[in-house]
Amino acid sequence: MENPRLDAEILLAEATGSSRAALVAGSEVTPAAARVFGEFVRRRLRREPVAYILGRKGFRNIELAVDRRVLVPRPETELLVELALELQPARVLEVGTGSGAIALAVADELPGCEVVATDTSTSALEVARANAERLELAERVRFLEGTVPPGGALLSTSGLQTRPAGFDLVLANLPYVAERDWASLQPEVTQWEPREALLAGPDGLDAYRALFQKSAGPLLRYAQQRSGGLAVEVGEGQAGAVAALMRESDFGEIETRRDLAGIERVVVARRVGEAT
Repeated sequence: MENPRLDAEILLAEATGSSRAALVAGSEVTPAAARVFGEFVRRRLRREPVAYILGRKGFRNIELAVDRRVLVPRPETELLVELALELQPARVLEVGTGSGAIALAVADELPGCEVVATDTSTSALEVARANAERLELAERVRFLEGTVPPGGALLSTSGLQTRPAGFDLVLANLPYVAERDWASLQPEVTQWEPREALLAGPDGLDAYRALFQKSAGPLLRYAQQRSGGLAVEVGEGQAGAVAALMRESDFGEIETRRDLAGIERVVVARRVGEAT
């Protein structure tokens, strides 16, 4: 495992109800806590992700409940939230919300922003809505089943259209793992996380290909502000191919953003020409 000591400290802190710092200082481990820790270790040895064992994962300034219905939020996905903070959109659409990480973080850090989030997975939406309720953001984020809301209408939590315009910013973290790369991934991913949220065809681009081709018109209407646009997370080495797909759908002014490892992780595009 990549970080065995860190995993052990996190799980032992959870089992004892204390902090990692307290453990280092020598806090007592009771027999009851030791039994809980032993079960945690057995689960981790089966390569279950620490986030699933704990039932939660921190993301930006919020903590999300997670289980096998959704992916574990990754640090690199925070780049999409950082982009929203940079652009300060009034209306955001997130496609493929999963646990609700991006949508809820945007709503948390941009109090004046209206957010709609979609997913094709009913079970993932259950997790996202529960997270919104617990974080007291349910009145700020509207979750819809599907990909792109029909007609581009921004809906309030009451289900009524609040304004006819589209969104200033569209964010998406869709499946981007190529089938040929599946066997090389860690067991934490292949054995535990939802396969449908990861795999995207032979080259890993099927989900974005479908999004750009089938929803080009609506997306162009959504990404109509020069201060906004469309931003997607991609896998290592995919930025060039995704940018090409965007150009084929009449997006332009394309740029990439690198994560902390120097990988081109986010592709940002704006519409070519005047807004409609």
